[in-house]
Amino acid sequence: MTTISETKLEFRKLGARIGAEIRGLDLSQDLRQGVIDQIREALNEHKALVFRQANVHDDDTQVRFASRFGPLTQAHPTVASVAGKPAVLPVDSENGSANTWHTDVTFVVNPPQASTLRSITLPAYGGETLIASAAAAYRDLPDELRNFADTLWAIHTNDYDYSVPKNLEHENASERRKEFTRIHFETAHPVVRVHPLTGERGLFIGGFAQRLRIVGLSNTESRDILRLLQSYVTRPENVVRVNWEPDQLVLFDNRITQHYAPDNYDGQPRQLNRVTIGGDIPQGIDGRRSSPIKGDSSTYSETVVLGHTAGGSGFGAISFGATE
Repeated sequence: MTTISETKLEFRKLGARIGAEIRGLDLSQDLRQGVIDQIREALNEHKALVFRQANVHDDDTQVRFASRFGPLTQAHPTVASVAGKPAVLPVDSENGSANTWHTDVTFVVNPPQASTLRSITLPAYGGETLIASAAAAYRDLPDELRNFADTLWAIHTNDYDYSVPKNLEHENASERRKEFTRIHFETAHPVVRVHPLTGERGLFIGGFAQRLRIVGLSNTESRDILRLLQSYVTRPENVVRVNWEPDQLVLFDNRITQHYAPDNYDGQPRQLNRVTIGGDIPQGIDGRRSSPIKGDSSTYSETVVLGHTAGGSGFGAISFGATE
């Protein structure tokens, strides 16, 4: 009798550069290590995986699945979790839309390695999640611009002016902003990050970098350069548009993607729950690692180092302190 661990998982590509999906894989099972290995390999290749009809109906199942890839973070460094679920962050339209391109929690020194999103309440239309490949963006850069980007470092922060016109702000925007910035974080990250498992290079920028500056450059120069680099990330050919349906989970590699949730559902309820997996400290092409400037992320997440482990998946998590 063939078991699921012996079966080759068939992921269907959603685009040439990013995204794949699989239907009917029961994530509520105690998946064997061989299945987790295949999912990890698919994530390395496709950057974003969509699990449809996944049998993930509650937070505990989502938490259990996410924890197979490493120690979980707290829900967020500053925002409250789902009651009684310290690893689960509600992504609820009542609190506004994440309609800016970003990588999760890059304002800390050890951002999550991966994020999971689970569908709970969906609008009748709209409400998709867009996910972009930062690796494809880096490959698209002309040689001269790529060589320049390799040398740059950017300051990421959670404390910034969101630059949303008052008439478009959510009614809870000011309260939400106070919660989001109750602890001020700043971190210096390489603009080009080397993926710890694949060795791929990707543009590590996004919304939390756009609001401050590139190290050594003026604010005006920084904005222009970041805007130019960001335009490569969000080219349509580098983006997959994930349409949500009930009983769906999305897993994406937070080290080498950005994502965006367009506000295109006319105020209908939309709720997803997010669980994130602890990550390493980003490394640039010269081997230097990110460094914290403000804020202590040690209570938010462990720092993990991904490497080969005997008798395991080949991608074990080894926990260290939160800062170096």
